[in-house]
Amino acid sequence: MSINNFRNAVSNQIDRMISLSTELFYVEIGRDELFDLYLKSFPEGTNPVFRKRTVHDCSCCKRFIRNVGHLVAIINGQIETVWDVRTGDFFDEVASALSKDVKFRSIAGVYRHREKTLGGPENRETLESGIINIYEHLHYILPPQFVNTADIASVRGVYRTNKEVLERSMIEISLEASELVVELIEQNSLYRGEEFLHIVNSFREAKREFNLLHKSEKDRFLWLTSTKLKESGRFKNTVIGTLLHDLSIGTELEEAVKKFESKAAPTNYKRPTALVTQGMIDKAQEKIVELGIEKSLDRRFAIAKDLTINNVIFADKSTKKKMKKGKKKKGFLADLEPTKNTFDSDKLQKVNIDEFVATILPHAESIEIMVNNSHVNNLMSVIAPSNSKSSNIMKWENPFSWSYNGEVTDTIKERVKRAGGNVDAHMRFSLSWNYYDDLDIHVVEPSGNEIFYGNKRSYGSSGWLDVDMNVSPDTLEPVENIAWSDASRIQKGKYTVFVENFNKRDMGASGFEVQIEIDGQTSLFVYDKPLIDKQRIIVMRFNYSHNNGIVFEETLPSSTTSKEIWSIETQKWTKVEMILNSPNHWNGEQVGNRHFFFILENCLNPNKARGFFNEFLNNELIEHRKVFELLSSKMKTEYSDKQLSGIGFSSTQENKLLCKMSGKFDRIIEITFANISGRFGEPVKLSGEKVGLCEVCKRSVYNIDSRLVCPHDCNIFHTSHFLESVRVTGKCPVCRESVTQLQINEVVQLATV
Repeated sequence: MSINNFRNAVSNQIDRMISLSTELFYVEIGRDELFDLYLKSFPEGTNPVFRKRTVHDCSCCKRFIRNVGHLVAIINGQIETVWDVRTGDFFDEVASALSKDVKFRSIAGVYRHREKTLGGPENRETLESGIINIYEHLHYILPPQFVNTADIASVRGVYRTNKEVLERSMIEISLEASELVVELIEQNSLYRGEEFLHIVNSFREAKREFNLLHKSEKDRFLWLTSTKLKESGRFKNTVIGTLLHDLSIGTELEEAVKKFESKAAPTNYKRPTALVTQGMIDKAQEKIVELGIEKSLDRRFAIAKDLTINNVIFADKSTKKKMKKGKKKKGFLADLEPTKNTFDSDKLQKVNIDEFVATILPHAESIEIMVNNSHVNNLMSVIAPSNSKSSNIMKWENPFSWSYNGEVTDTIKERVKRAGGNVDAHMRFSLSWNYYDDLDIHVVEPSGNEIFYGNKRSYGSSGWLDVDMNVSPDTLEPVENIAWSDASRIQKGKYTVFVENFNKRDMGASGFEVQIEIDGQTSLFVYDKPLIDKQRIIVMRFNYSHNNGIVFEETLPSSTTSKEIWSIETQKWTKVEMILNSPNHWNGEQVGNRHFFFILENCLNPNKARGFFNEFLNNELIEHRKVFELLSSKMKTEYSDKQLSGIGFSSTQENKLLCKMSGKFDRIIEITFANISGRFGEPVKLSGEKVGLCEVCKRSVYNIDSRLVCPHDCNIFHTSHFLESVRVTGKCPVCRESVTQLQINEVVQLATV
């Protein structure tokens, strides 16, 4: 039987593959492996020896099989080979064996060849007798689109990269994230979102099809789709792809969009609408109805009658009468009156808050404190549900919460975070003010390098000015932020921090605050006077070393100008009605960081306060946190003249409070909170008990730090360090086990508030 029929059948099959497929591919196979199988597959007696070799063992057919035998196409989702032919003779067995072997192998890349001619049509041999022998071969002429006379490896490399990036996109980006981004674009919540809509829709279409495929079909789909989309299929590597990826790994919506805007939008871009979609609202509403918590969302200021005596650490006599009775703890000495002694009030006693609560407070009859101007952000209110019988939505066992002035525990830090600044750095200086002037923070490093708006990065130390606001009069809540993320590169020596009013605009405004945070501990410096145009104010000078931390040489003086805020006057003694722990530490609970609240006489929050914050909500509501954040900003408390308001202090943030005691002794006490910074010339020292070593930053983890344990129980970490490591690698940095989003949600709930 002539090879002509087989050659024609193979040529027709290649024509068919080209006409029905957008691209041709090849499988990986040894150079001569397929030709050897070709020769072995002939039935006995159909490939006799001719002279020294068998009839079909010719160099021309060998070149053809080498160059085109591994060619495949994907048609209707299935692999077809050049050998999928029928001739009705013994070549059917040969073709079947070759087809089976090729289909068994994986696609290695797109098919290209340097020459258009594969094999050869025929060649002739004239014998001495004059007889002419004609030898026929496998033969095909390639269309031009599959011929490349230059660099085939580079062409294949581009297609392979397209396929690999598409594959990562399909695996690492969720369909839910793409649907959320489409909603954001449609409601005009993304900068120039309409320009990215076609990319996201292309991804959604491919992702839906990918998710329906069996595992064995996905590689073929990726090769075929990547050749159709080409570079536009590299979704993960696009700016919109980074947003899709961040949302897929659980990054907060606000943070993910800010990262996107930092890449796609100009510095002064202002987002026109909130980052909450109708789909998110609908899902949250379903959860609210399911849990029966509609009435729980309506909140009000707490009053004294809401509390029992067991909820407080101290209450004066008049306040106790207003409160619910708790369980009596009365012994036979309860009716005895203590002998009153006098104490030299000019002698200032200094104690930390734990010592104050344990040994001094039990003997107090009345207390006054001095609210400094630096305590403005510490003003707070206790919040209660409007309906006392409604279901509890808090992560602790009582329905109470709290709200600080500015609606956050740490207003400056939250402002920086909202502006896209680094609040998790080892060392950070944040400037905050409340008017339209263009203030600038400057830090002069020991090397003499000055970090400021004109030199934002210090490449020798990792210092970076990552937030610079009010260059144009944009906001009444501006911040600036300089942060050092790499502790090992922070320069040792003397630093100078100063603030300059670069552009005076608001004639009636004055003052600023600078917050310093190092290794998780914070200090606040306040300046309350007007700054004229181009005036510079030295905030601090200090020496830094890895062993001793910060040793202050000079800081801003304490502010002494009295002002009225929340109906109390600063820098004057104010009566304390009660002292209590934050609700997350009532009745023996210890959920997150502890706060100490000093409820003050006649202290009235004039503003509507948030009834709850996302970090307070129980686990069932966390997935809807963005909707609840928007909801809480709209459902605020109504004003009450019986509210419980005063000042609060976190157990993890450095601060101090002057307190005048009357009782068994009359005395003035300075209470310290998370006291880590010594007097001038003394090094900053960490407070708290060491509980482990974070293997990400290689620094100690203390019981006052926000911390969590790997879901596989291998190690303890600083919360932000573990989450960033998992975001990048998808695995625990110690045990290298994979960490799912569900596991992240679970361990985060066990971290401190």
